[in-house]
Amino acid sequence: MQKGHCLCGSVQYEFDETQAAMKLHCHCKDCQRITGSGKATVIMFPQDAVKIKGDYKTYASRGFDGSHVNRGFCPTCGSQMFTFVDEIPSQMFIKAGGMEDTSWLSIDFTCWTSTARDWLPADDRMPGFEQNPAA
Repeated sequence: MQKGHCLCGSVQYEFDETQAAMKLHCHCKDCQRITGSGKATVIMFPQDAVKIKGDYKTYASRGFDGSHVNRGFCPTCGSQMFTFVDEIPSQMFIKAGGMEDTSWLSIDFTCWTSTARDWLPADDRMPGFEQNPAA
């Protein structure tokens, strides 16, 4: 089991890293806005592989591709940690930046290469998709 938390520690989580379904860099405009950077590094897990302690809030919006996205954040420090997409209800994403140990993490692919910033281009050494990969 691996652990992570928000900046202030009010929201903590544990997850079974062996249950990671996808590990990716996303360069969509929404991830850029949420992170304040050029991409988000996120890992998809079955929801039942993640245990969350503490209360977090969600912000619901339409994703860059039109999906229904609920982004989980700490109401105290504002740290973005989780993403839930209505169209894939049994899964969730955890942002890698809040994880205590990422030594187990290797990225599978990059998505939304079409909106990657010139100052942080998509890594062309790994598989990439112009938008979201086909399910």
